[in-house]
Amino acid sequence: MITKMIEKIVAKIEKLSELFGSISSWIILVLIFSTVYEVFSRYMLNSPTIWSFEISYMAVGCIILLGSALTLKQGAHIRIDLFYSNLPQRKKNLINIFGYLILYIPLGIWLTYQLFLYAYEAFQTGEQSGESAWNPIIWPYRLVFSLGIFLLTLQSIAEVIKNIVTLKMSSSNN
Repeated sequence: MITKMIEKIVAKIEKLSELFGSISSWIILVLIFSTVYEVFSRYMLNSPTIWSFEISYMAVGCIILLGSALTLKQGAHIRIDLFYSNLPQRKKNLINIFGYLILYIPLGIWLTYQLFLYAYEAFQTGEQSGESAWNPIIWPYRLVFSLGIFLLTLQSIAEVIKNIVTLKMSSSNN
């Protein structure tokens, strides 16, 4: 009963990671369009845009942040690996659990909260980017920061659960 419930929770977290990873991949089209349009406008029409630079850095930030949970789910984050790949699976699971529970998850929870407050403050004050003549409001971009870290933290929790399940399965097989 509890095992099925845990499996459902992990599956829901991973679906969320996949959904936002997919959204992240579509944002690449926004980045491509804004860059191509800027080059065309600047060099063919001699009329550079005031918005392309900000759309570009915001799109890249959103792509990275919203795609980070899916990247973790797929095991595609960069790992500094001197010894890890040569360890037995049980030790890898223990290292993963330690890393997520002790190092990342507390930091992820704190960052999610602080970034949400940062976005909320920008919303309340109507803060603008100050990076270009376009000068858009900045709170939606900051909210994506908070959401991206939240999704990465959720996926980290799912990874802990999967590592614990793997450990339990390997110990019951022995």
